[in-house]
Amino acid sequence: MPATDWFSPAQLFGYAAFVLGVACFLQTDDRRFKWFMTGECLAYVVHFALLGNPTAVASSLISMTRSLLSLRTRSPWVAVAVVAANVGFGLAIATRPADWLPLTASCLGTIALFTLQGIPMRLLMLCGTALWIANNLIAGSIGGTALEVVVAAVNLATIVRMAREGRHARRQA
Repeated sequence: MPATDWFSPAQLFGYAAFVLGVACFLQTDDRRFKWFMTGECLAYVVHFALLGNPTAVASSLISMTRSLLSLRTRSPWVAVAVVAANVGFGLAIATRPADWLPLTASCLGTIALFTLQGIPMRLLMLCGTALWIANNLIAGSIGGTALEVVVAAVNLATIVRMAREGRHARRQA
């Protein structure tokens, strides 16, 4: 089935990633955020495999592993290893400049999840979201594009909500 068939198996997994991604970026608790991100990445692995986009599959697999690892450790060495894996996969399988979009997004997400918390983490994830939007438009991912556009909006709303709650808490102190 063509990638533009709205009800193909590939697009259905894209829609699953959409639901999990929106739920992820609604979270203000960093731990729950990471669990939902793991689920989103798993759905993306299947989605992009069915769309025939190997760099997005590799990036999603690495991102899923990264999300799970970030639940257990904040080690900068683990972050370096995950970024190195992204770059290694990119060097091995990227054949055009657009192939680096999901890999770069994954690197940004790695830095965010391992070195940042709260609003700064979500701001760097927002940069990665912009790269995923570009990748998904190029790949013909309907659910993935919708996901990332909504994720960007939800993430921005959550950032604003967290900033307001932080200001309110500081005034109360």
